[in-house]
Amino acid sequence: MQLQTVSNRLKCAALAVCVLLLGACDRGVLNPAGDVARQQRDLIYISTALMLLIIVPVMVLIVVFAWRYRKGNGGTYDPKFDHSTSLELVIWSAPLLIIIALGALTWSSTHLLDPFRPINAKATALEGQAEKSLPPLRVQVVSLDWKWLFIYPEQGIATVNDLVLPLDRPVRFDITSSNMMNTFYAPTMAGMVYAMPGMQSTLHAVLDRPVDDQGYSGNYSGAGFSGMRFRIRGVSEQQFAGWIGQAKASGRTLDRATAIALLKPTEKVPPILFAAAEPDIYKRILERCLLPGQPCMSEVMAKDMGRGMHQGMAMPAGRGSAPIAGQKPEGALMKSPEEKGTGTNVGKPIDPSKAPGVTKPGDPANRNMS
Repeated sequence: MQLQTVSNRLKCAALAVCVLLLGACDRGVLNPAGDVARQQRDLIYISTALMLLIIVPVMVLIVVFAWRYRKGNGGTYDPKFDHSTSLELVIWSAPLLIIIALGALTWSSTHLLDPFRPINAKATALEGQAEKSLPPLRVQVVSLDWKWLFIYPEQGIATVNDLVLPLDRPVRFDITSSNMMNTFYAPTMAGMVYAMPGMQSTLHAVLDRPVDDQGYSGNYSGAGFSGMRFRIRGVSEQQFAGWIGQAKASGRTLDRATAIALLKPTEKVPPILFAAAEPDIYKRILERCLLPGQPCMSEVMAKDMGRGMHQGMAMPAGRGSAPIAGQKPEGALMKSPEEKGTGTNVGKPIDPSKAPGVTKPGDPANRNMS
């Protein structure tokens, strides 16, 4: 009776593991809704298949070798075996070819899936109209503690933890962070891109089918990290226009005071819509001057450049530009030996006919490099 109980528990545990594994198969990475995510999924499949070309034969050969070269009746037991040219060729050539294939695949996909590379896609502005190329939709992404701020500069709205995108239209994300390094990750749409304070990353992506999924942070950033998720939806152009109208009817405004309040760490924040957003909010977050009294990085750099110009310390604009004071000196390579002169670190011109290497090839003076 006890053995039967243990057996039933083992069956339940195995069933639970199978359910969890099958449930994970429908996650965003393997169920993409965009061209970039689809190429990344195919890359995973191809890489796994190439690696299995080595793993599976090795697993099979372990059993074959153990059975064929066993000690006993029917086995080919040979304890003095030490070398086989054909076996060495197979052992080294097959992995080498797979490594070459993986290297070529990695190199090409790294360039093709560069997040800074724009996407050429066609979209329909309205149903029934012919396809036409649309400019990328710009979305400014800010990683906060512990929530995501999305600003739509062309539409003049903003959201917290709610990302809505029209289908078949390229999207350009400008990504930064308010406080600490984070990662913007929407597995259904594209890969993972870092968000860093004072810096801007870029991601180009597109959604080509309706989707209602989650995106999240892939970089640990403190106590609220696990709840730092946002909703991502792919909708038609009509639905997107309706959602814009819904946001504009919310009555909230993302001004500087509201943005400063959003900087405070909060966990599991529900989606928030803003009817309007001040145009310089993203720039102020990027340049670290959102709080009162903080100078923007561009202003500090401009002041430093101006101070350097007055003190003669600024770097010239380029190789061919004139120095701040006086004329640019001519390099020594452009001067004749007479113009160079002599000094403690400048030797006299050597007559090639009297060089020690000509008259005495083995002379130790030939080692004098000065």
